[in-house]
Amino acid sequence: MPGAVWFPGAHLNYAEHALRHGEDPANADRPAIIHLDESGADPQILSWSELRRQVGALAAELRRLGIRPGDRVGAYVPNIPQAAVALLATAAVGAVWTSCAPDFGARSVLDRFQQLEPVLLFAVDGYRYGGKEHDRSGVVAELRRELPSLRHVVHIPLLGTAAPQDTLTWAELTEAGQEPVFEQVPFDHPLWVLYSSGTTGLPKAIIQGHGGIVVEHLKQVALHLDLGPEDRFFWYTSTGWMMWNILVAGLLVGAAVVSYDGSPGYPATDAQWQVAARAGATVFGTSAAYVTACAKADIHPGRDLDLSRLRAIGTTGSPLPPDGFRWIYDRVSPDIWLASVSGGTDVCSCFVGGVPTLPVYLGEIQAPCLGVAVESWDAQGKPLTGEVGELVVTRPLPSMPLGFWNDPQDARYRESYFETYPGVWRHGDWITVTERGTVVIHGRSDSTLNGRASGWAPPTSTRSSNACRRSANRW
Repeated sequence: MPGAVWFPGAHLNYAEHALRHGEDPANADRPAIIHLDESGADPQILSWSELRRQVGALAAELRRLGIRPGDRVGAYVPNIPQAAVALLATAAVGAVWTSCAPDFGARSVLDRFQQLEPVLLFAVDGYRYGGKEHDRSGVVAELRRELPSLRHVVHIPLLGTAAPQDTLTWAELTEAGQEPVFEQVPFDHPLWVLYSSGTTGLPKAIIQGHGGIVVEHLKQVALHLDLGPEDRFFWYTSTGWMMWNILVAGLLVGAAVVSYDGSPGYPATDAQWQVAARAGATVFGTSAAYVTACAKADIHPGRDLDLSRLRAIGTTGSPLPPDGFRWIYDRVSPDIWLASVSGGTDVCSCFVGGVPTLPVYLGEIQAPCLGVAVESWDAQGKPLTGEVGELVVTRPLPSMPLGFWNDPQDARYRESYFETYPGVWRHGDWITVTERGTVVIHGRSDSTLNGRASGWAPPTSTRSSNACRRSANRW
């Protein structure tokens, strides 16, 4: 590492794998995406056949507009079905997807999108959050002015406004009935670009490939989350966070994906549990901060809501203290499987996480993920057990970045992960690997490493907690 090559000569397409369950006529009318919002209205259902039709229609229109493999496509959209359709259509033609949530201001979006020079932009007119409508037409107009590479803008009227001049409409691009055609691209062809803020300068534009994401996400959802065609998968997220990409990955195993556009705590603290109940979610993922907020608010989801289908809860985003574990087992269900995970935008996956065949210990992550060579190292690169050290990955992972956008000779990429221990990925988390193989992650180590002159100093507290690195938009 870096520079590992996986399956040379292989060709595939992420979107083809994500939509393959819709090829079976028996699944035609089954839900592929179940969408809810703050209004409390009945869920909007997108069947597998309708999802394939919309992706096929949009992919054909993208090709007609001149979008080719390697072109960049930006999206300024919330977690709505149109976002998933646009991602899959972009991937189907071999173009490169990148997205920001519409709560981002213009400068934050431009800091990301200007690096990639997108040729097409999907954009909403606004979004609803906390019981209010938020008009983003001014931000979209600024994006159009400041992104000279744009040749086309697709207007998605979430608030019902008319399309601005010289834009295309979502309805006209998705109205045809057409099966999708998938561009077969090399295993390491860029699929999307995610962003992880560095300590200085512009956000890092992290490139991940079709093949690495298909392999890694199939592993995560099928094996570590134990998802299958009978599941309904809900993770509270926005399109500006890697967990949205993980949510869409539920399609890879034929699960119904539950999307939600709205505040995590409106109209009441139990809003996310209400969504899980309304959607009949079987696996529900949220942030550790939300669990803590629920505990402080003294809510009782297991008693007050119908969560009878829910069998697993995932937590990520920040450290979940032991009290968070206790609250879930006390106030949700004593029989629930708590799958605590830790990973990062950098690999769009998890280093350590849930295992359905292993026990859950209070405050601990169950195990390293399959195929991930995770260790805890001291300053000299010596593996540690039962002691706090640096989280390192000693062998390549399929979804490790292909590189950063506009990073000649991978200089910034190497500096970000491979400078401390040459040839070994240092992620920037303090970690303890226990004697029984479970994992505790204590927090970020970057502040100490960036000031290494003061000495290598792991945290003095080893209170059990877990953390999934999230570089932007922390809950």
